[in-house]
Amino acid sequence: MPSFDVIVIGAGPNGLAAGARLAKAGRRVIVLDAAAAPGGGTRGPGQPLAHLLGMLDPRVAAGMELERHGLSYAATQVATTALSASGDHLVLHGSVGERIEGRGLPEADIRAWAALRARLMGFAEILAPLRAMPPPRLARKAGNDLIGLGKVGLALRRLGREEFREFLRMALINIADVLEDELSDDRLKGAIAFDATLGAWAGPRSPNTLLPYLNRLAGEVAGRRGALAVPAGGMAAVGEAMARAFTTAGGTLRTGARVARVLIDGGRAAGVVLTTGEDIGAGTVLSAIGPQETLLGLVGPDHLDTGVLRRARAIRARGGAAKLHLTLSQAPDFRGADPRTRLVIAPGVNAVEDAFNATKYGEVPARPVMEILLPSAFDPAATTYTLSAIVQFAPSTPREGPDATRSAMLENTLAVLEEHSPGLRATILETEFLMPADIEATFGMTGGNWHHGDLSVEQMFFLRPFAEVAQYATPIGGLWLAGAGSHPGGGVSGAAGWNAAGRVLEGRS
Repeated sequence: MPSFDVIVIGAGPNGLAAGARLAKAGRRVIVLDAAAAPGGGTRGPGQPLAHLLGMLDPRVAAGMELERHGLSYAATQVATTALSASGDHLVLHGSVGERIEGRGLPEADIRAWAALRARLMGFAEILAPLRAMPPPRLARKAGNDLIGLGKVGLALRRLGREEFREFLRMALINIADVLEDELSDDRLKGAIAFDATLGAWAGPRSPNTLLPYLNRLAGEVAGRRGALAVPAGGMAAVGEAMARAFTTAGGTLRTGARVARVLIDGGRAAGVVLTTGEDIGAGTVLSAIGPQETLLGLVGPDHLDTGVLRRARAIRARGGAAKLHLTLSQAPDFRGADPRTRLVIAPGVNAVEDAFNATKYGEVPARPVMEILLPSAFDPAATTYTLSAIVQFAPSTPREGPDATRSAMLENTLAVLEEHSPGLRATILETEFLMPADIEATFGMTGGNWHHGDLSVEQMFFLRPFAEVAQYATPIGGLWLAGAGSHPGGGVSGAAGWNAAGRVLEGRS
């Protein structure tokens, strides 16, 4: 059978980042993916799942030399327009609303947002090193592991007593309380509440929703923390650049190769078996698919103790978003909003909370909230008009049948879009609509969750996905977790894969 030093399962951003780092270090690496093309959520059988870049780890971008391999940007620091059905839109310019403007926006809110933004970005700046730091082992002999964590703690202490207390207070409360304490404009509060819960199984009034938001703000792209960018050529260009970087480093890439199980010999990983029956040998296996799929599916209960099995089964991975892609006969007009901005329909904190509450009980939100991008507005060579939307929230375990739920969800989504862009429905040529179950089936993301597991306080950092495997190593020697289900999560980042590869190179287990 063919043999390599390392097998990486999954050719999404994390798998390609891990493979490239190991290949550059001289390992013979093969990356396997069941899909027909590499890239994970940056591609799709129809359209890409992701449509904006905001979390690309700078170590990954530099280490893989992604610009040399073709990655460039059609736009960086994409502004956010909080849409109003009346046309009185609010625009958040720059990274996380460095400047805001909108008709009727109170001067007091402009000042209050500037102060709140500065505080949140300051906290995010301190927490940012945690994204690049493998979670420490909480053990007596883990001194070196704790050094980096200690530095973050010192940075927090340097905030001063009042700011440190404020960090502790805010870190464990919900985003709605913060917004309602500080701001009055519903457009602004709705846009921030939407951002804080995007991709999460939580509403703005759910406990502990501020800390995951800070994690998102800690991300960066094109050298700007909290910024959003549109790659030239769309999100597929990100996956293509990463694949080129990996193969240029000497790696072997095989698509259409689904792994059936991990070969285990004497308690150690020895390779994988494909669904075709082909064996591929390697003494090191990194899995960039979900931790549950890896431990419960590819490894199986015969090789894991009951405690690990119990905690693997308890990982929460609930997808709460749907993806809509429309091909249109003409460019849509959202009542004069700039088409080269990110458009958000979330008219207040309660609108976001109401959408989550319906989803929580398996029902379709009457008025979905969503993030919209018009990809064709960023592509001067585009010959068709397109609309891409992430609809947050959508039921992952619907009370009604899946077909009826999908139809109702699509109808309610199009109704909201029509309200904000009159006449849009009459211009629709093609529709692609993926519910969480469709995202799981299409992209292999557990529950349709692009983080491969809820990114919540109890499943973050040294508890992600659970304590025994939080440092990427598993109880199976030579088998490592390297996907979005590990720290620091997903979001077209590559950070988890890069971190896991670093652990392998250190020989840490």
